[in-house]
Amino acid sequence: MSSTALRLVLAIAYPLLAHWASHGGGDHAAALALLDLVLLVLADGLLQRRVWAWSLLFASVLGLWRLAGTPALQLLLLAPPMLFTGLLAWLFARSLASPRGALITRIVAAMEQCEPAQLAPELHRYSRRLTAAWAWLLAGLTVANGTLALIAVPDGVLARLGHAPMITVPQEQWSWFANILNYGIVGGFFVGEYALRRRWFPVRPYRNFIDFLRRMAALGPRFWRELFEA
Repeated sequence: MSSTALRLVLAIAYPLLAHWASHGGGDHAAALALLDLVLLVLADGLLQRRVWAWSLLFASVLGLWRLAGTPALQLLLLAPPMLFTGLLAWLFARSLASPRGALITRIVAAMEQCEPAQLAPELHRYSRRLTAAWAWLLAGLTVANGTLALIAVPDGVLARLGHAPMITVPQEQWSWFANILNYGIVGGFFVGEYALRRRWFPVRPYRNFIDFLRRMAALGPRFWRELFEA
């Protein structure tokens, strides 16, 4: 299995495992979800049989085993949704000041097979505004994820610290939002923006949504790795 395929499988599995862990799955499900994240981060090193990657995997498994039966596993599950959207929001926002161009501008330029500065002015302007919109959306999700993690009961941060939140949400509702609905919101924004773009910029190098996704994938792993570099 290639690194990309493995990461895709692990990325799809994580929210399902995390939701299961927060919805009655208990410590075993929580440990599996966290182990899934570890494998996602270490995928390249593990497939390349790097000693450091396998050592970190062993240490992670040992750490998760030691945490079994403690509140720590459920607390750790509160963090990934907030950290993931927060990191992406920061990367999108940071790119607006990058000399290489905004993230969406670079993607559009790559699909148009030109440099970002060579894009039509209206398309260049739109891609920058879209990058900012993604940054705001992800930042909003980060705030929502963090707030719900604080006030969730019985395993939210404030409850675990012994403070009764003035407003509470059941743990299951936090999980539905953080582990499931988050991806629906992001996916809905992605599809909705594509529909608007087709209306505002009808002449594009792709025929339809499927062709658009295919061409994005065809940009290759190296492009996507370098995209988030400063």
